[in-house]
Amino acid sequence: MKLEYTYTEEPSGWLVGYLNIYPEHMTQGKDLAELEFMLADLYLMLKESEARHAELERQEKAREHTGILEISEALA
Repeated sequence: MKLEYTYTEEPSGWLVGYLNIYPEHMTQGKDLAELEFMLADLYLMLKESEARHAELERQEKAREHTGILEISEALA
């Protein structure tokens, strides 16, 4: 799997970057190898979080029920 990322070099020398598919989540590294390691770790954490969220939504849907209420004309 290949994922594009964007990064900048801070005045301190650290690299700060994000995965282009998740621009709101940034990480950093002392060098490019560490930044890429951190980005890969970030990707795995985000995918795991998405999977947990999807499972919770599925469980919530399983508890939902629908019905039809019929009201007699005399009450309406």
